[in-house]
Amino acid sequence: MANDYKKIIVALDGSKEADWAFKKACEIAKRNDGQLYLVHIIDMRSFATLEAYDQTIAERASNYAKEMLENYKNEALKFGVHEPEIIMEYGSPKVKISKDIAQNVQADLIVCGATGLNAVERFLIGSVSEHIVRYAHCDVLVVRTNKDD
Repeated sequence: MANDYKKIIVALDGSKEADWAFKKACEIAKRNDGQLYLVHIIDMRSFATLEAYDQTIAERASNYAKEMLENYKNEALKFGVHEPEIIMEYGSPKVKISKDIAQNVQADLIVCGATGLNAVERFLIGSVSEHIVRYAHCDVLVVRTNKDD
């Protein structure tokens, strides 16, 4: 039985794992003529420990995310995905992706990398992908890179 995924979220953080997840998500969206949501969550908790926290750090994170998402959008369009949508929010990636965004767009599938950029968070409180697998109310595809890449 083949699954027909029409609303696909891909979690993007700029890591190599996210790049692989993006490619898989594009393939699935194109094959199913589905809507692809390019999602990045800026986790403000990572800035809380900085003594010299100021607005410029948040602005740089936001600018980086916008540029990254636009690049992914352009790549998706080149791949043949019809009108990918960008979603950038602030908060916990675990909660925002698995609960809020998935519910808001009525996702059929969430695609994410097995690991991301934040090794400290993964060690201390578990990975984002693990949380998504546990709490999402739709199918989840966790993508790994090849060890050779």
